[in-house]
Amino acid sequence: MKSSIQIKNIAQEVIKIEYCAIRNLSDKIDDNFINAVELIASCNGRLIVAGVGKSANISSKLVATFNSTGQPSVFLHASDAIHGDLGNVQEGDVIICLSKSGNTLEIKSLISNLKILGNKIISICGNQSSYLVKNSHINIDSTINEEACPYDLAPTSSTTAQLVLGDALAICLLEYKGFTKEDFARYHPGGVLGKKLSLKVEDILNDKTPLVFLDTSIKDVIIEISKNRLGATAVSDIKNKIVGIITDGDLRRAFEKNSDFINLVARDIMTSNPKVISYHSLAYDAFKLMKSFNITQLVVLKGDLHCGIIHIHDIIEEGIVK
Repeated sequence: MKSSIQIKNIAQEVIKIEYCAIRNLSDKIDDNFINAVELIASCNGRLIVAGVGKSANISSKLVATFNSTGQPSVFLHASDAIHGDLGNVQEGDVIICLSKSGNTLEIKSLISNLKILGNKIISICGNQSSYLVKNSHINIDSTINEEACPYDLAPTSSTTAQLVLGDALAICLLEYKGFTKEDFARYHPGGVLGKKLSLKVEDILNDKTPLVFLDTSIKDVIIEISKNRLGATAVSDIKNKIVGIITDGDLRRAFEKNSDFINLVARDIMTSNPKVISYHSLAYDAFKLMKSFNITQLVVLKGDLHCGIIHIHDIIEEGIVK
């Protein structure tokens, strides 16, 4: 049995070894890597990511990353490929093949058949003298000094290196092709991430438009705020331009400071030049604006038209923030 101190030391050593493996990868980003990015970006088909064993698991994860960043991708297990799944490879597809040794039976068989089909092959391999590297059009070197396993056997550092290089390819492709936040939202419509990138103010704004004018009495201001239950009202001038906002907090502070509170009008207690948000803006942008100014409401405008007030609780209820 290992002591708690020994377990801690082992864990730290694993992290140290894998960190060193990743750190050394930056020296391997050369023309081959650049050529790989350009080849994938220009391909007319899909990106096929293949591997066997633990490399297959990494391949599957990378396919998910490529797809989510706008690069159509398909996972191909090398063992299944030589038993029928090779039919999934189409003309124009580019292949990325992951392997540490580059010499397994499955990899050799897959690559020899892909060469017959004529597809371009990119290898991410840790053995530069392997069959895979010699028969690839482009090789990205994923050589490591050692696995984190004490016997230098279990794929650890090698698969981490494959993962990092694959992620680097995906992000380079994203930047190379000008992939935007809007594109990202299109591929992530569900869940918190999708809402952050797609939910707009107009989607959650209710039909209440609390509004008073500069000379509205304090009594009518309170009535307007109370009946709309938004904790605030916008203030307009005679030209229907929004010039202020009055919140529950403004009312409380005015009551505390003024003995003749009942004789006040809207202009006396409003906050001038209120923070506003466009009707078409992202709800998450509205939240960030509120947080940056430490406020809880924003006046919503559609052009110059007052559309209502959005409260921070409206956004929180959508689950995109906590």
